[in-house]
Amino acid sequence: MAPSPRKVLITTRLFDAAAARYLAEHGCVAVPSGLPPDALDTHIPDADLNSLLAGAEGWIVGQRAVTRDILAAHPQLKVIARRGVGHDRVDVAAARDLGRMVTIAAGANDAAVADHTLALILAVLRRLKESGAAIAAGDWRAVSGFDLTGKTVGLVGLGRIGRAVAHRLHGFEVKVLVATRTPDPDFPFVSYVPLPELIAESEVVSLHAPLAPETRHIIDAAALAAMKRGAIVVNTSRGGLIDDKALLAALDAGRIGGAGLDVFEAEVDPALLPVAAALAARADVVATAHAAGSSAEGLARGNLISARCVVAGLDGLPLPPGCLVTAP
Repeated sequence: MAPSPRKVLITTRLFDAAAARYLAEHGCVAVPSGLPPDALDTHIPDADLNSLLAGAEGWIVGQRAVTRDILAAHPQLKVIARRGVGHDRVDVAAARDLGRMVTIAAGANDAAVADHTLALILAVLRRLKESGAAIAAGDWRAVSGFDLTGKTVGLVGLGRIGRAVAHRLHGFEVKVLVATRTPDPDFPFVSYVPLPELIAESEVVSLHAPLAPETRHIIDAAALAAMKRGAIVVNTSRGGLIDDKALLAALDAGRIGGAGLDVFEAEVDPALLPVAAALAARADVVATAHAAGSSAEGLARGNLISARCVVAGLDGLPLPPGCLVTAP
């Protein structure tokens, strides 16, 4: 008698048939969460999640917090695969303590996030939001924006996405400054500088760092005050890297020229949702809803990498490319 397929719970949004088919071909069955296809799994109540995880050996998770209590309640759960590149919502220490494997889908959405970063930079500089609103109101006069060509762009962080952004920027004939703890002397197109110098010299500051205690509010009131007047800041990395209250105050004061925000501090502190809403409503802010990695191609890559992570983890095989293990 053939063994029963191993249950893999899918709570991430927009999981596609190709990834589900890969699981089926390798002795697993993808069990959906029951959420609408585009809904975030953050909305699953704990009681419902515990019911869904009953008997599951793998879990492909999106934005849902993976806590010690959840892991402890499901000793049969062996592999937790995040269809993303961050693991700040996973209690990695608990996973290590309990002997569970946690993986991320490295590289799945690098191109998508880098493209989105350039889109936000250009949209803010060229004042596309203001232009679109004016036309919708019947005012067809041209709105004058600013060139990206020839500007100084500061990248805070030079991981996979930061590097992809730097490559894209090269075609705009910009000067790229980078602040990072791990400079790569062989990487082209960039100059490494301390963060205060980057903030003071850049017309565009783009964030590509993980959220950690040492990076929280890396752009705070003092950093915003040190920027060139009219500079813009872009964040496609993690909410909390920018002090959103300070950003709103700097924009209100006309201290900086605008912002492109795919993430908000309210994602880590829901009490700041009114601040996020006030930022998103501004004419000089182009906002998206943590969508930088959500291209059709990026989601498909992430789905398949996550499925491969689960199969390899359950079978005790070496992890394939893109599957970075964070625990145990």
